[in-house]
Amino acid sequence: MEYTQLGRTGLKVSRIVLGTMNFGPQTDEPTSHSIMDAALDAGINFTDTANVYGWGENKGRTEQIIGTWFAQGGGRRDKTVLATKVFGNMAGDGDPWPNHDRLSALNIRRAVEASLTRLQTDYIDVYQFHHIDRLTPVDEIWQAVDVLIRQGKILYAGSSNFPGYKIAQANEAAARRGAVGLVSEQCLYNLAERRAEMEVIPAAQEYGLGVIPWSPLHGGLLGGVIKKEVEGGRRASGRSAEALANTAVRTQVQAYEDLCEKKGLEPGDVALAWLLSRPGVTGPIVGPRTPEQLASALRAVELELDDEVLTALDEIFPGPGPSPEAFAW
Repeated sequence: MEYTQLGRTGLKVSRIVLGTMNFGPQTDEPTSHSIMDAALDAGINFTDTANVYGWGENKGRTEQIIGTWFAQGGGRRDKTVLATKVFGNMAGDGDPWPNHDRLSALNIRRAVEASLTRLQTDYIDVYQFHHIDRLTPVDEIWQAVDVLIRQGKILYAGSSNFPGYKIAQANEAAARRGAVGLVSEQCLYNLAERRAEMEVIPAAQEYGLGVIPWSPLHGGLLGGVIKKEVEGGRRASGRSAEALANTAVRTQVQAYEDLCEKKGLEPGDVALAWLLSRPGVTGPIVGPRTPEQLASALRAVELELDDEVLTALDEIFPGPGPSPEAFAW
């Protein structure tokens, strides 16, 4: 497994990040543990989750599954760089009580303690703000983070779904306090969705944040969806089906799959390998539901795309262009 530095920290992390969103809702606990064991055996040391994963009345279930995996011992926790998130409402459905969500100092304190209990650990490596909070002053957020770092309950703070200006605002505020600030940004970024190149990635690079793209296959759209329709006789569903209903998008995806077939490559492998080639990217998050899907994702680390393929991909899925030129009329 290839490793890299997480932003400006001293952490060495794998270039594939194990996403756990499916653990609980779609993948049972024994299979989830098997996937985590296989990931660790393959050298993946970076695991991402969130306190709300499990969803609905099962919020927190994913963290619990990770916690029972850590509890098996064998150095699992020591070998893992663990990232989780805070923001979503963790109160019971219909619960009218406030302060169970967002980034107030009270909720951050409450959420960390609950996550540590579910995860069966005494610290979190990267504690991420799942979304921006327009209501809580940024200095209040950093005051809460400062306390947690002094207590040894978290090591670093990261962001998720932040626009570029919020990355700048958060890190400038942290600098005024003499704090490290954000060390990573988890953003939507893939071949079919490249808007992060306009502001988010330049801001992350300017402030020394690692970039952790989520949805690298864009909800399955970049995973050979048309080929699967033809060969398997089953139509795309969900977000992929909605996207393919657009003729222009379907034409793009067909051109992408044709290119992959011409080169003898799997579309999903190409999508991940492309992200691994992008400036500033630490590693994409893969969210396997089965051990077989994990094995498929691991192939991308070994795949190097040549200049001809990279140029063709830019022609099929053109990005916005370099910043700030991309903003010109």
